Amino acid sequence: MITGNTFYLNFEPALMIWLQRYAGTAGTMLAIAATHLGEEAVLVGVLGFVYWCYDKEFGKYVGVNIVTALVCNPMLKNIALRRRPYFDHPQIKCLKPVKSGADIYDITAQGFSFPSGHSMNSVTVYGSLAMYKKTKVLTAIAIIVPLLVGFSRVMLGVHYPTDVFVGWVMGGLILVVMTRLQRMVKRKWILFLVIFLLSALGIFYCRTTDYFTALGIQGGFFLSVLFEEKYVHFEVTRKPLVCVVRVLCGVLAYLILNTLLKLPFSKDFLESVTMASFLVRALRYALVSFLTIGVYPMAFRLEKKLSKPKAA
Repeated sequence: MITGNTFYLNFEPALMIWLQRYAGTAGTMLAIAATHLGEEAVLVGVLGFVYWCYDKEFGKYVGVNIVTALVCNPMLKNIALRRRPYFDHPQIKCLKPVKSGADIYDITAQGFSFPSGHSMNSVTVYGSLAMYKKTKVLTAIAIIVPLLVGFSRVMLGVHYPTDVFVGWVMGGLILVVMTRLQRMVKRKWILFLVIFLLSALGIFYCRTTDYFTALGIQGGFFLSVLFEEKYVHFEVTRKPLVCVVRVLCGVLAYLILNTLLKLPFSKDFLESVTMASFLVRALRYALVSFLTIGVYPMAFRLEKKLSKPKAA
């Protein structure tokens, strides 16, 4: 059974207790709204819009950064094994658990605390947008949104301030390193293979579901990019209605596939803390990611045919 480690600076729990005491209902609701900006679903939605609609190469660049950050975070967490603040400080309330419906004290389900995944991912994703396009608006978003997300994680009781600070630093590091590597390495398959093999080292020591979920998403994304470039060649669109349909259908496909691929397995097996269940989770997310990002765009050909005017 995983128990984790407890370590913190003296000011951290006191600050969190003070924030929760004086924030009130309005402050809590604002924190919950802000934290959604760092949720995986929102970040995947951003990626879907950029990749399927706005600029395919832009989407690939952002996607590589996202999936790298998604895997690196639980790999670091499973080294530090830091327990979440509310585990050891009863005065700190968990106002929004990482995995709703699961026991808030189940480390396997809720994950470890250090560093903050939301903070790390928000810097990586929104920073990628600003790094690629270099506009004042995106630069402002890349600064303001991670600050809001990080503050919300402390306010909601799920991260110490040091979790957030290190998450910001690690997100920025991944952004800089991966941007340089993507510019330097021209053969994508080599870059993807090296990143995946390094990421797969976590199999030997990670024992939380977030790592295996992220590893599957990463592997599926890398395969989908290579598959699309060789076989699909979809075209992006700037038509607002078409963009909305593409993103909504993509999210729907993701949800349906994820549900269907759970059916062959019992709930007890999927929730068990075994290597078999972890590997099944990774393979399931790899397949969902590949089908959604790589195969789903083949449907855009039908969309193009339907939009052609009929001959008189």
